[in-house]
Amino acid sequence: MPAGVARSGFRPPATGRCRLPAHGAALLLLLASGRTACAGEPPPVAGTEAFLDSLGVVSAVSRRGERLDRTAEALGFLGLRWVRSGYESGVPVGDLLELHRRTGVRFSYGLLSGGNDLDRLLTGARKLAEAGALLALEGNNEPNNWPVTYQGRRGGGTNSWVPVALLQRDLYRAVKADPVLRRFPVWTVSEPGAQTDNAGLQYLTIPPGADTLLPAGTRFADFANVHNYIYHSAAPRLEDNKTWKAADPSPACPVDGLHKNFGRTWLKGFAGYPPQALERLPRVTTETGVTVGGDVDEETHGWHLLTMYLAQFKRGWRHTAVYLLRDRTDEPGNQRFGFYRPDYTPRPAAWYLHRLTGLLQPAGPAASDPRSRPPAYRLDPMPPTVHDLLLHRPDGVWILILWNERVHGTDRVTVRFDRTHSHIRVHDPMSEPTLLQTFSRTSQLVLDLDRHPRLLGITD
Repeated sequence: MPAGVARSGFRPPATGRCRLPAHGAALLLLLASGRTACAGEPPPVAGTEAFLDSLGVVSAVSRRGERLDRTAEALGFLGLRWVRSGYESGVPVGDLLELHRRTGVRFSYGLLSGGNDLDRLLTGARKLAEAGALLALEGNNEPNNWPVTYQGRRGGGTNSWVPVALLQRDLYRAVKADPVLRRFPVWTVSEPGAQTDNAGLQYLTIPPGADTLLPAGTRFADFANVHNYIYHSAAPRLEDNKTWKAADPSPACPVDGLHKNFGRTWLKGFAGYPPQALERLPRVTTETGVTVGGDVDEETHGWHLLTMYLAQFKRGWRHTAVYLLRDRTDEPGNQRFGFYRPDYTPRPAAWYLHRLTGLLQPAGPAASDPRSRPPAYRLDPMPPTVHDLLLHRPDGVWILILWNERVHGTDRVTVRFDRTHSHIRVHDPMSEPTLLQTFSRTSQLVLDLDRHPRLLGITD
């Protein structure tokens, strides 16, 4: 993406370059319409609520060593809005409803690993929907690792993926035929890039001429679902722009991302969407994260998770679930993924996210003019590791988030606004206290950006 400037008609100097809008969903709308942020009118700006709604986590809630009361406490502390769940592990729907009652979180409710009981899934989903606790319905979890048996045939793994595709097709049909559930989105299976035969799961709807085993017009989902973990055999090292690259929807993404599952499948190379269509494809991430170990100490782990949520939202992902809320204690292997250790003590990642979500909460009542003009700004220079996200808080404060995905060192950046602002408060969610600086009646400020994100609270 070009570096440089550009918000709300603020014209950069001749050497400046145009910035696309800060929010991914707005970017998708502009791309679909053929417009850019340089069209002379303000681009759409997301509210802080949209960003907060994108923040999710994977949790077994009350199973696999987790306790419902501690799960509720952890979710409330982090400020997370949704949980990836399903009937896998025997999590009772009643526990999900109680967790929603205590915290307000919603659930993506899915078949998950090896599940094939559509009636059970739909029955549980209806109960969640009626309580206001349902976010979406999800297909199978990684059928390459957990095969599925459907209609007497085993699919996934090294077998044909046609049974997986038929189950996903029937899930979609059942949801859209259900008077309670039809308004909720359906998410695809994860890891369709592992298809051994061209069942067509790399599409939301199979287009004409796709040469897939299921016919053109077969509908699978409303959103693509990806597990774009930031460390991968093709990107194994700690490096600059780690989470930014993993969120890239294009073929340039080095990890198991959108392109390798819905553009050209990573195992067999079956064709899916072209790059331009991937940019506009509705998408979610139901697993991403990083384990603590090696070059990734707990501070780096927390930094990654914070920038992960920011990069995902900026690059157009509607919802992102980090793996994992609390370290797993019921399975072998390295399980140091969590915001929380097995004894529920918080890692630095938990404190960082707690401060970030707290800073995005309104400090007062809703603004009398909720559509006030957003600040136009430019960043000079615009290093390739520096990224920005402009959000509007309900109380009228504009929040400009700047983060630098440089592993070592700093970049000095001048933020130039098109007008003078009454107050600008600079916060760092990775520090305590978070408030670093306060500026009054200013139209520019200079920041030395290390890898700690900065939140600029801007008021006129």
